[in-house]
Amino acid sequence: MSGKLYGVGLGPGDPSLMTVRAVEVIAEADVIAYHSARHGRSIARSIAAKHIRERHIEERLVYPVTTETTDHPGGYQGAIDDFYTEAAARLAAHLDAGRTVAVLAEGDPLFYGSYMHMHKRLADRYDTEVVPGVTSVSAAAARLGTPLAEGEEVLTILPGTLPEEELTARLAATDAAVVMKLGRTFTKVRGALESAGRLGEARYVERATMSGERLAELADVDPESVPYFAVAVLPSQVDAEPAVRELGEVVVVGTGPAGPLWLTPETRGALAAADDLVGYTTYLDRVPVRPGQLRHGSDNRVEAERAEFALQLARRGRRVAVVSGGDPGIFAMATAVLEAASAEEYADIPVRVLPGVTAANAAAARAGAPLGHDYATISLSDRLKPWEVIAERLRAAASADLVLALYNPGSRSRTWQVAKARELLLEHRAPKTPVVVARDVGGSGERVRIVRLADLDPAEVDMRTILLVGSSQTQIVRRGDGEDVVWTPRRYPDA
Repeated sequence: MSGKLYGVGLGPGDPSLMTVRAVEVIAEADVIAYHSARHGRSIARSIAAKHIRERHIEERLVYPVTTETTDHPGGYQGAIDDFYTEAAARLAAHLDAGRTVAVLAEGDPLFYGSYMHMHKRLADRYDTEVVPGVTSVSAAAARLGTPLAEGEEVLTILPGTLPEEELTARLAATDAAVVMKLGRTFTKVRGALESAGRLGEARYVERATMSGERLAELADVDPESVPYFAVAVLPSQVDAEPAVRELGEVVVVGTGPAGPLWLTPETRGALAAADDLVGYTTYLDRVPVRPGQLRHGSDNRVEAERAEFALQLARRGRRVAVVSGGDPGIFAMATAVLEAASAEEYADIPVRVLPGVTAANAAAARAGAPLGHDYATISLSDRLKPWEVIAERLRAAASADLVLALYNPGSRSRTWQVAKARELLLEHRAPKTPVVVARDVGGSGERVRIVRLADLDPAEVDMRTILLVGSSQTQIVRRGDGEDVVWTPRRYPDA
């Protein structure tokens, strides 16, 4: 009979944090295997040392490379793949001989550990058990004495080897985080934390529970002193002491056309970092509630008052996110905030605008690619500009054969504009021109239809609808699944 394979988690370093099951498995095993660098020392073996006996057969799995270069024809990855294949074959020989093999792993065997490479190569062939261990993430939180995540907070665990821009985006978008594999990546990780606006929260834990353990504010750590066995921690924000500022800031954010799937990482980060959220109540309802964060909802028709209120909060040292639907710079709150911020009394308050997915892009993606060539964006709302101006712009854009994205086409108080716009467009467009009628894109009531311009029914259109009117070149193609797709060619025919 074949022997049994064990992946044994040893915990973060302190031998007293090994589980009872880990000690039992080591005691019963015939073969103790562990990874090491070329120098021969193994952290895993040192943790389990007092449980290893003379009767144990020891298999030292020595990495051919760690950080150095290699002349392997497959490069670093090729050398490592060959090593894992050879190491698995050595363990398989013991298993085939009926010996029980325990592969030691720091932390947890299936959490960024080398054991998993043995597991993937052997577990389908031999009886296998994985013994979980305390991870370095848990050890770091315990040593800091602070919660990692609480309630509905999201904890993100990242390898420091990711590109800096990717780290920045993920750190900005999450509530709490642990970045592992520091060492040579520390400077990059520090830069990402700073770019994400989170350096002040970050803590540093080195060799948690081991000899030489060190805790510090990450901003104070010398990059030259950081070993591989160190982590950066952004702990829970619940009950965190609010920052004291003489002057806050206003960030205008776009939430996209619907819920969380449409948020950018940058927007998520700004919403999470805000002391106050200000916005139209319908848009505020899309943002998760966070402990300690104040929400100031209002009607959709008080944009100027809402903008000034946000600036007044920022003057008192608050970090304010003004929440807008879609993209805040397209028929939305960015203009109102910047207009109010132009007043001399608010000139010193920082104002940033973060982009979002706008309704035209969302609707176009659902329908295909109707905005594949030049297009114009026009609002049909005559609340802030005369209808005569709208009509003139519709005629000009239609005569130029531009695809049209028509925002704010109708509401309970504006019922005739769509019919009038259709009439004006038919002066320049063929009756068969494709029109995408997209309502509540991304929401529970999403409905996207493609109709002819002549058949556009104003009764279908409300404030949650956007219309995309094709040019003379826009095509409709029926796909194999029976769905129609609209697209506008990128080439335009010669005159």
